[in-house]
Amino acid sequence: MIFLDAQHRGHRRRGDVSRHAYATSVYPREVVKRALALNAAAVIFAHNHPSGVAEPSQSDRLLTDALKQALQLVDVRVLDHFIVAGAGCLSFAEKGML
Repeated sequence: MIFLDAQHRGHRRRGDVSRHAYATSVYPREVVKRALALNAAAVIFAHNHPSGVAEPSQSDRLLTDALKQALQLVDVRVLDHFIVAGAGCLSFAEKGML
């Protein structure tokens, strides 16, 4: 996660998430707390797909929607969500998925 100020400049401190070998747990409540703590105006999400396939899963879509809804409540915009897979990258914004 990259938290951005009103001029879309990145904060030096990034988001904290629980990291596991092949999965990461992201909790909307914790993302909102971090955005508020950093006084962020916007956020960009990114994660990798070790499978090499950049297409978002249903879980990716549901989590992105949940994060977007939670952040809207505190006036923080979700600018994009990138999925990186091998040499490819998918942008939710570019695909009209935000």
